[in-house]
Amino acid sequence: MRVGVFTGGGDCPGLNAVIRAIVRRTIGKYGGEVVGFKYGWAGMIDEKSLPLGIDEVSGILPRGGTILGTSRTNPYKIDGAPQKIHQTFKKLGLDGLIAVGGEDTLGVACRLFEEGLPVIGIPKTIDNDISGTDYTFGFDTAVHIATEAIDRLHTTAESHNRVVVVEVMGRHTGWIAVKAGIAGGADLILIPEEPFTLSEICEVIDRRHSRGKNFSILVVAEGAEFPKDGEDDCEESGVVVSRSGTDAFGHVKLGGIGNKLARAVEKRTGYETRVSVLGYVQRGGTPTAFDRVLGTRFGVAAADLVHAGQFGKMVSLQGDRVIPIEIEHATKNLKRVDSELFDVARTFFG
Repeated sequence: MRVGVFTGGGDCPGLNAVIRAIVRRTIGKYGGEVVGFKYGWAGMIDEKSLPLGIDEVSGILPRGGTILGTSRTNPYKIDGAPQKIHQTFKKLGLDGLIAVGGEDTLGVACRLFEEGLPVIGIPKTIDNDISGTDYTFGFDTAVHIATEAIDRLHTTAESHNRVVVVEVMGRHTGWIAVKAGIAGGADLILIPEEPFTLSEICEVIDRRHSRGKNFSILVVAEGAEFPKDGEDDCEESGVVVSRSGTDAFGHVKLGGIGNKLARAVEKRTGYETRVSVLGYVQRGGTPTAFDRVLGTRFGVAAADLVHAGQFGKMVSLQGDRVIPIEIEHATKNLKRVDSELFDVARTFFG
């Protein structure tokens, strides 16, 4: 058995645990070989590969990032790239390919499978927005990092009687914001799934001040839409982007809602307001124990699927079981924060 593997899209904690598990399972149980491709789909297009053995994956379990590198390459935006991927697969004598990535990487994998490429998907994203799986590895680490930041910001906000806006990642879903906001005791959580107005935000802050709480912590997901509901508001409403243009998959570069929200809140309420944008710190560093274990389980399950010849699947966590699902089902729609979870968070607003 000869297996190819690559990591695509944004990096996240737990990727190396996956790679290590695939190599150890393929070699240790099936006596096979593993070929790693550098920089996501680009590695298959450009034939940038390397053998992965026991020595190559030794000691990588606690490391963040990915030893294979990654990129946001969309083969369907490059002339002849899909055909080149098929050629590389055949040239290297692979029996199966394991694509480790988020919605975009897995969406490409689904299309290539429909064209005859034997591929297995492993869901990876700190955003936890892939359908069909309860959790993606990397998410738990991101929530822990964001929660610790909120804990630290509480003390400085209280000391200076300030409102602090914490902007977290998550793209067009609010999983990180909600989970970290609940865990960190945020006074308000703003996410894409639940529209809000500036008046509602300021009412919560004023209500806290009326009770003698002269500080507030607002957690906002980067993909939340900035509201506009007053004549004195000079900021434009809608999703906030940090720069113009889109990436290879048509996504805008989100970022900046924290700063816009802080200016608007301070102008409307008169309370001194600061912002902390956590950014890429949420994606870096050593993975939590949960993400190491989940990544390991996903890697082992994917190697087993290749051996069994069950292609066109994505491994998923449902309850406490890792089970395969059709990859096309996982890539149709984003998994959004459910109302029940947000209702729990809303209990503690103000």
